[in-house]
Amino acid sequence: MDLFDHAMQQQLNNEAPLAARMRPRTLDEFVGQEHIVGEGRLLRRAIQADRLFASIILWGPPGTGKTTLARIIANHTQSDFQTLSAVLAGKPQLRKVIGAARDRRKMYQKKTILFVDEVHRWNKAQQDALLPFVENGTITLIGATTENPYFEVISALVSRSRVFQLHPLRKKDIREIILQAVDDKDRGYGSRKVRLDKDALDHIINISNGDARNALNAIELAVETTPLQEDIIHVSLDVAQESIQRRAVLYDKDGDSHYDTISAFIKSVRGSDPDAALYWLAKMLYAGESPRFILRRLLVLASEDIGLADPMGLVVAAAAMQSFEFIGLPEGVYPLVEATLYLSTAPKSNSAGAYFKAYQLLEEQGAVEVPKHLMDSNRDAKTLGHGLGYRYPHDFAGHHIPQQYLPDALLGTYFYTPSEEGHENHIKERLERWRAAQRKALKIEGKETPELSTEEIEALKRKHR
Repeated sequence: MDLFDHAMQQQLNNEAPLAARMRPRTLDEFVGQEHIVGEGRLLRRAIQADRLFASIILWGPPGTGKTTLARIIANHTQSDFQTLSAVLAGKPQLRKVIGAARDRRKMYQKKTILFVDEVHRWNKAQQDALLPFVENGTITLIGATTENPYFEVISALVSRSRVFQLHPLRKKDIREIILQAVDDKDRGYGSRKVRLDKDALDHIINISNGDARNALNAIELAVETTPLQEDIIHVSLDVAQESIQRRAVLYDKDGDSHYDTISAFIKSVRGSDPDAALYWLAKMLYAGESPRFILRRLLVLASEDIGLADPMGLVVAAAAMQSFEFIGLPEGVYPLVEATLYLSTAPKSNSAGAYFKAYQLLEEQGAVEVPKHLMDSNRDAKTLGHGLGYRYPHDFAGHHIPQQYLPDALLGTYFYTPSEEGHENHIKERLERWRAAQRKALKIEGKETPELSTEEIEALKRKHR
């Protein structure tokens, strides 16, 4: 590099966006993703020892550190480090890199690490062209992708690589990254007097949605476009809203508004009001709530508040959760909305709460012995008679035979009361026939257990945890 090249590079570095200037250079500067680069983790040890054991694929949303990790590896390794963008480069560029890697290995016994950004953008033929040289060790691949590699990268390449999944950065990670940028005198704004209001900082953290690049871009725009007031750059909530182009809503993900809003959402779905459910869903997503948190609550609701009135409710909620993992935002909002609308308009039943009646009775009376004919016959059938007298329901008409299943002291006790809603109405008719046949065969009286109040169920839930 001559003097003019060096001067131009220095100018480019100085004029680079804040997110590029603040990119961590070492693992000690890297924030977040402790599950893969925390102290003692395999990838961290491999980077520090310059012993990248095999090709790796870094999979995660934008702004979570994939390219940064690749550059940290480049800074630590004695291997030759090459970079290609799958968006811009094709087979000719790949062949050139591979040819140079082969010569380097032959002449200098030096390894080559190839970083391919957006590796999922290469088609199958392009990925196939890379495969033999990964397999024979000519190059060690570091692939970065925002898409699920198990679907978007050829299986042969995935099987020869170690996949590391990066998650959206936590709120505390984004906070640390922003404050580093504000305080850093060399690469950030530490040489300027920047006053960043707490509500402005919180707004940028929430709206950045775990993306460090989004957060730093917002801070840069706020600082660079805000006029000085008595030698101070004051970044207020209004400035933050303009910088990230989203208005703040009252929603603290760790405070009352968080719990109040998710409560309103769940109660709207339970109350069969799809319009209100969509409103509260929009508020949560707008404020940066994790869709995974919302989906987990819908999974609970599908069992607790819909249950067998529509067994497909749980299927739809689970499918929405799985679909979101495959898709991510922004398109992942569609399965989330579909699950919200389906559960809001489904027939409702809380009959699954019958479990807590059984739990309460067990707590009050203690465990009782299993009837002998229900015991495991594989061990003590001959000596103790375990399992003798059990009648196999599939041997009888209708795949049902009335016999005893509860302990003697609880015979005729009914915990489960089906509702008359949706599919559960059919269950109710069927169960009434079976219970009547059982009462007749065993000469017993049926007795339903009293319903539990909401307070009693919540108390039992706390014990159950």
